[in-house]
Amino acid sequence: MNTVAIMACMLITVGTLVYVFTLPGRLYLGPQKTRLSYLRERKEAVYENLRDLNFEYKAGKFPDADYQAMKASLEEEAAAVLAEIAHLEEAASNAAIKGARV
Repeated sequence: MNTVAIMACMLITVGTLVYVFTLPGRLYLGPQKTRLSYLRERKEAVYENLRDLNFEYKAGKFPDADYQAMKASLEEEAAAVLAEIAHLEEAASNAAIKGARV
């Protein structure tokens, strides 16, 4: 009976390892992300962080100096993200215009 239990455990272990570490035939990796889509997601995250920071500051969780420093940092990041988004959109627009002329 002891060898039957050991064999059953070994079969279960091997089956589990095969199930966990075997890749399916086709993997769905999702849509390809562009730099522009990443920047738009980052912009939304920064805006949400600014809203959360403002709420927590009004709730009294941050001293004024920390709030100002964190707010300035988030605003700088938002400005950089917005500038890069504008640059990429302008480049795409110019490429579309040049493509239409040809």
